[in-house]
Amino acid sequence: MELAGKIEKVTQSLPVNLTQEEIIECVKSLAKTTKEWRDCEARNKPYVIVRTLSAGVFAGYLESRIGQEVVVLNARRIWYWDGAASLSQLAMEGTSKPEKCKFPIQVDRIELLQAIEIINCTEKSRKSIESVAIWKQ
Repeated sequence: MELAGKIEKVTQSLPVNLTQEEIIECVKSLAKTTKEWRDCEARNKPYVIVRTLSAGVFAGYLESRIGQEVVVLNARRIWYWDGAASLSQLAMEGTSKPEKCKFPIQVDRIELLQAIEIINCTEKSRKSIESVAIWKQ
């Protein structure tokens, strides 16, 4: 069923009279609220750097860990960093050379397999990582 048909079906089943445009606006509003809610929920979790065996390094909010399987929210891949000698320094102090770092766009959620290192970050480090410009090609 196409979107217009689904909206028509919902419109007919509602106890109030809403136009299709009003329903669409409600859905858009809910989607925005859901994203904002996810962001708020994420910020109540520890901000970490996760190093995996083969997928690379990621920074974000640790949602869960079961064995070596880790779920990270609002995650950025740490593709290349400068201004810190190691991931440990990056987690404690952030980067002193954000303009040289290559951190691609954030994803809402990522499941990482074979996590081999999880490092809690300081607030200073989180702000530093999140302030690095999005690297694109």
